[in-house]
Amino acid sequence: MIPVFDGHNDFLQRVVASGPQVWTQGDGTGHLDLPRARAGGLVGGFFAIWIPAPHGPNDAAAVALMENPPFAMPLPDQIPYAEALPHAFAQASALKALERTGTLDIVTTARGLRDTVAAGRIAAIMHMEGAEAIPDMDALHLWHAAGLRSLGPVWSRPTAYGHGVPFAFPSSPDTGDGLTPAGKALVRECNALRIMLDLSHLNETGFNDLAALSDAPLVASHSCVHAISESSRNLTDRQLRMIADSRGLVGLNFASSFLREDGRRLPLEGFDTMLRHLDHLLGILGEDGVALGSDFDGALMPRDLPDAAALPALLDAMAAHGYGGTLIRKIASENWIGLLERTWGE
Repeated sequence: MIPVFDGHNDFLQRVVASGPQVWTQGDGTGHLDLPRARAGGLVGGFFAIWIPAPHGPNDAAAVALMENPPFAMPLPDQIPYAEALPHAFAQASALKALERTGTLDIVTTARGLRDTVAAGRIAAIMHMEGAEAIPDMDALHLWHAAGLRSLGPVWSRPTAYGHGVPFAFPSSPDTGDGLTPAGKALVRECNALRIMLDLSHLNETGFNDLAALSDAPLVASHSCVHAISESSRNLTDRQLRMIADSRGLVGLNFASSFLREDGRRLPLEGFDTMLRHLDHLLGILGEDGVALGSDFDGALMPRDLPDAAALPALLDAMAAHGYGGTLIRKIASENWIGLLERTWGE
């Protein structure tokens, strides 16, 4: 079985709600747990700490709107630090609880990642999607000491550091202001600590600001191609070329609404559209710059890729499409590991 390393999941919210047994045993819901990870060849991934929004894209009213484009949902309000911190601590604690099961390691170096995979455990990277729980650089150092190695300055709402893109289709990602002065300081400090910076959810002006400041490879952990699906969340060819120029990487998001050409929040049928996105990404980023970023437990999955156990079906579709074994292994896991070596320096 070809190993898979995944660029993004939102599984930790389920652990907070149900306890670590939802990882070890599964509960028949969601997209991810240990049995399905093993069935799908998943060897590791980025486990996101994310602060729930009072109203979000999975609410019934939002789903109805997103099923029938065009739509343009306003950005949610910024979440205060005091409200964000307990959620972030609960999810970080949940990840630590998974580590205590002996089935998963929180990895902080590329060597540690490889050692964990070789030992047959899941390699988990602590990622934070939206920096609401980081009020200053001292707090960033504290989170780094706790294991944080990947950070997205925003989700789809503003923070003290920048502005996210709204859920909108059709829409350019050029939707607002860029990084704040605090956001620019955050980029510099993340570079100094070798914390990977994630461009997914950041608007185009913020993307430009981060690209101009960062000395690390540019990364979008779970994004799709704007030239195929005109969602505000997707990356333009200009953005993809900037990532390629930095020797960075894009993880293909499995969310149906970001893949579908019509932008509808309905399950994608078959693998042809996903392969079109992969072809486009490969044409700009090359064979070393494309990976996977599922968004498991955070988005509506394609009908033929309903959970982690179905990952081999996607790899089989790549092979049937003409991708060779070497390329499939790069996309499935090797490119993420190489990117982390370039970013973390270990």
